Amino acid sequence: MTYQFHHIHLLCSNLQNSIDFFTGIPGVTLVARKKFRNTDGATLDLNGMIINLRVARENEIINTDTSHPTYGYHHICVRVENTDIAYKELMDKGFEFIASPVDAGENRIAFFKGPDNIIIEVLQPL
Repeated sequence: MTYQFHHIHLLCSNLQNSIDFFTGIPGVTLVARKKFRNTDGATLDLNGMIINLRVARENEIINTDTSHPTYGYHHICVRVENTDIAYKELMDKGFEFIASPVDAGENRIAFFKGPDNIIIEVLQPL
């Protein structure tokens, strides 16, 4: 049996805001707006990596306290050719970085914030 990563699925408070945010990242395209079990959502593609977005289902309680790390999800990481160029390109587009580029062992990394306080890392292997 072979297992392979297929997609990430994110809950969002505002679907259009999340679509606009992610498609502002170079390489991300909107594949389709769709329903996930009768709930509005969308599928995006980041150069072959699938990102599914959806809003809360009726009567679904979503934990919105992201002021501290929680067990489980921590961040999404996107590999880039050059962290410093990605940082400048995204800063010029208005993305909010919470950590500017630094060398971290075998990688150069930086972190920015997305909708609903999603944390996204850009990583360049050194």
